[in-house]
Amino acid sequence: MLVVDVCKKLRDFEFAAALEAPCGVTVVVGPSGSGKSTLLRLVAGLLRPDSGSIVLDGRVLADERTFVPPFERNVGMVFQEYALFPHLDVAANVAYGLRARRAAPAEREKLVRRILDRLEIGELRGERVGELSGGQRQRVALARALVIEPAALLLDEPLSALDPLTRARVRDELRAILAGVDVPTLFVTHDQTDRAAFPARVVRIERGRLVAEAS
Repeated sequence: MLVVDVCKKLRDFEFAAALEAPCGVTVVVGPSGSGKSTLLRLVAGLLRPDSGSIVLDGRVLADERTFVPPFERNVGMVFQEYALFPHLDVAANVAYGLRARRAAPAEREKLVRRILDRLEIGELRGERVGELSGGQRQRVALARALVIEPAALLLDEPLSALDPLTRARVRDELRAILAGVDVPTLFVTHDQTDRAAFPARVVRIERGRLVAEAS
């Protein structure tokens, strides 16, 4: 369970919302600039809340006295533009989080091979990410987030960079993958088709406030 109850002031914008996300997908919707990505950045540790707390599976990630840095949170994140390293091949991109955690080389190799095979991109392990299609890059970004066996998964509009035809196919693939990920997963989107494709909880954020939630 992920429990967020925080306030954060960003220039003339204030995010102040509370939500609980159980295991499974929680779709986060709302207009542009409403605070959806701010929520993810707070959970990931890329922003520090001004007040309140973030608790994941009973572990306090942030409150008045505690702030766990991003690399110690065991939270996987897929960014809107994937944020892959163009100078590295697929395997090195996926292994990045494991290296940051100082996993042994043999263990890194085993985990990277396993997740690439699980996402059916094992044959791409030696390819540079700049040579991949949009759907392939999306899988690499997801593999990098999942290889650390995260306690929570954050997806910031992961389909928005794809063309419409690729988006429809990758949406179906992503739905199947996430069905097997039993951790709290926040899926940010502004696309109604994306929202309808996931049989999940939906929360709506407007102007930095959670205004509605439903199954």
